[in-house]
Amino acid sequence: MDDQDPGLRLVHLLRSVTMELDLFAAEFAGRNGLHPTDVRALIHLLDAGREGVRATPGWLGAKLGVNSASTTALIDRLERLGLVRRERDTEDRRRVLLVVQEEAVRLGWSFFGPLIHEMVGAMRSFDETELAAVRRFLLAMRDVAAAGRNGRQDGSA
Repeated sequence: MDDQDPGLRLVHLLRSVTMELDLFAAEFAGRNGLHPTDVRALIHLLDAGREGVRATPGWLGAKLGVNSASTTALIDRLERLGLVRRERDTEDRRRVLLVVQEEAVRLGWSFFGPLIHEMVGAMRSFDETELAAVRRFLLAMRDVAAAGRNGRQDGSA
């Protein structure tokens, strides 16, 4: 593929943004005695809470692409740190739900809050039409990446 292709240049830029955010998350993990997968788990759980998804250990394991033993160890770690708790689902007492503790939210905002504030501030220079295009682009890239990852997990490519 031609390095001057506008699409390829955007892919490289998107990868660069992803790398910067990964480095930021790795610094957060290191400062707080977390594994990078712990941070990804917390992000998935926070997103689930915002979206009204009832997060179970099985759901989290699937989101992270890890087996049940690894998921249990991860949840145990986050629970010991006071960042997540297990609670019985009131609708189905056999099911365990994962709930993010206020300490995790506080810890996350204390580290990521300034970055999020700066990112939102930078977005203010874009109008609604531009932001809608960026949103459409990011959703499409997320979906393509997820489909690619899922295809590899299914034994493709």
